[in-house]
Amino acid sequence: MDISSKIKAITQSDIFAKDEQGNFKCGTFVGRPYSLNYDSLGLLVCDDWKQKARGLPQGCFLLAFYKNEESISEALLLRVINPAKLPNDSEVVSSMVEYYKDNLETTGPENKLDSFTRYEFSFSGIECRVLGTFYKDEKGVIQFGADLENFYSSHNYEVYKPTPEYLEMIVNFTDKKSSTPFRIGDVRYSSSRRFQAQDAATVPVYVLPDDFLGKRTAMFGMTRTGKSNSVKKIIQATCQMSDQSKNKSLVQAGSSTKYVDSIIGGIPNFPVGQIIFDINGEYANPNLQDEGTSISEIYSDRTIRYSIVDKTDEGFKVMKVNFYSDILGGFELLCAHLGDKAGDYVESFRSVDMSQPEDYSTNQSSRIRYDRKVAAYQLCLYKAGFTRPAGFDKIKFSGNADLNAIAKGLDPKSGITYDQAFAWFDAVWSPAGQKVFDDYVNKKGRQLFDEDMQALLVFLTKRRTSAAKVANVSGYQKFRGIIEQHTATSTAQFDVEIVEALRNGQIVIVDLSQGSEEIQGLYSERICVKIFQNAMGRFVKNEPNNFIQFYFEEAHNLFPKKEGSDLKQIYNRLAKEGAKLNLGMVYATQEVSSISSNILKNTQNWFIAHLNNSDETRELQKYYDFSDFTSSLVKFSATNDQGFVRLKTYSSAFVVPTQVGLFPGGIFS
Repeated sequence: MDISSKIKAITQSDIFAKDEQGNFKCGTFVGRPYSLNYDSLGLLVCDDWKQKARGLPQGCFLLAFYKNEESISEALLLRVINPAKLPNDSEVVSSMVEYYKDNLETTGPENKLDSFTRYEFSFSGIECRVLGTFYKDEKGVIQFGADLENFYSSHNYEVYKPTPEYLEMIVNFTDKKSSTPFRIGDVRYSSSRRFQAQDAATVPVYVLPDDFLGKRTAMFGMTRTGKSNSVKKIIQATCQMSDQSKNKSLVQAGSSTKYVDSIIGGIPNFPVGQIIFDINGEYANPNLQDEGTSISEIYSDRTIRYSIVDKTDEGFKVMKVNFYSDILGGFELLCAHLGDKAGDYVESFRSVDMSQPEDYSTNQSSRIRYDRKVAAYQLCLYKAGFTRPAGFDKIKFSGNADLNAIAKGLDPKSGITYDQAFAWFDAVWSPAGQKVFDDYVNKKGRQLFDEDMQALLVFLTKRRTSAAKVANVSGYQKFRGIIEQHTATSTAQFDVEIVEALRNGQIVIVDLSQGSEEIQGLYSERICVKIFQNAMGRFVKNEPNNFIQFYFEEAHNLFPKKEGSDLKQIYNRLAKEGAKLNLGMVYATQEVSSISSNILKNTQNWFIAHLNNSDETRELQKYYDFSDFTSSLVKFSATNDQGFVRLKTYSSAFVVPTQVGLFPGGIFS
């Protein structure tokens, strides 16, 4: 039986079936409720019942069946939370203390307890969370609702711990139809597994790959708890689903509106593009810790790797920018680099519009002004030490007869050297040139050099005003911190290449491991903006977008901080607007509190591993039903708890404690 058929069969399992004695077949009886409301249930249990059920670990699932009327098929899904006090607990404790004082044996074969006292001492209370209701609809089909529509007196219920067969039905129950579910791991309730080790059968946990497409997925946990492994499992499932796409290329669609539904029956219309921002280099490169599991090795036929350093001999494409030829791309990187630099003149520079005007080819005035800006910008690069590409020996722009005269007759219109061009601008941005500027305003009613040009000249000459006689700012020297990202040979724009590869359903790995935190942020943001703009452009034109999945390792290095409120920041936009553009994101980090609340509030899938402090668990309590796990998440065994997560997916109504399988196949031991 294939997985899809198995899932369908599981969801149709009749949990209300009874044996000849009238007991439910779905599991082992563990107790009776003594209190019940819409949110919680108080359960009376005894040691014998718990032993027969192989324990009741914190977080395990139980079923409370209504037994008062045969016509009502209803079972409440419960989760064990904590011990609870019984009304007579104080009397039991008093009796225990008296036995202890008399130094009487209360355990083992030599215990001095009478049968009645032994019976009384064996009972205890357990607090359970009510997660929802299983019931049969008018067609006799089992449904699940994530709340209680009604509840009866607690004495009308019996509580069972489900067998592996029915537990599999509970954790995998979904109304969502998908033809490609995949096994993410097995149910695991606790770090200690004495009882679970005795069970012959494990209970698989399946997830739907389309739960992740176009959605936000969080991976939280301390280092070496299995976050990267979980990411790789999702990449693996996405590749499998992408291979089943109905169309093998986005080009086939054109602008046809018949592709408005990007995914049907769990299968995407087009191959899925995936881009991994690899902070540590573990996806792009083989490493000893994850030998044989690097994505680039396993999916070498569909993977393109980029690096911020030259590793072409290892099969990487260089991710650098020719600042001279790629005017906009280079300027955007410079502006991002200058983002934390002080000075109003820096802000003026960052606000310069370096895009070519639409009337460049038809309006001579627009062309002259733009060419001057480009010339001043390229001269800033030259003075800062950026190597000129071949063919950039001369620089050409239109001057002005009066300004040419100030520059000792230099006329840049026919082309002059870079040193001559600098001398020209240095001469005209002076008190002598200011007189020409003033005369031009009186004659034309507008500035000869607009605000953009003036901002560039401040950087080029290092003088704040044309009246200044000596340098009073650092100007183009501020560019030198990013000079390593310039290449004089590459002419192709890497971000354009990346978008094209993703549209073709390929995997792109951006190796940022050898860059500073600033460089990592610059390149990550530039690529994300380019992909987002491309997707938005296609959306506006009513053209289909294939799914593109973003993967961010060590996301705290890239994402805005918790207090960040700039909704225009690209990562916030991906979180809030990405769904309509078929852009999904998977992000992994050690701390919940390090991520912007704007991103957390839009996250649908959660993989939560070990967190080592209460600040993180308090933050986590705000989302779904993770408050049930805050005490267990801080407990961790380094030897056997790798991959042990609390999993909440988009189509699942509740969190499932799961042991994630080991990529590319298998389960953590």
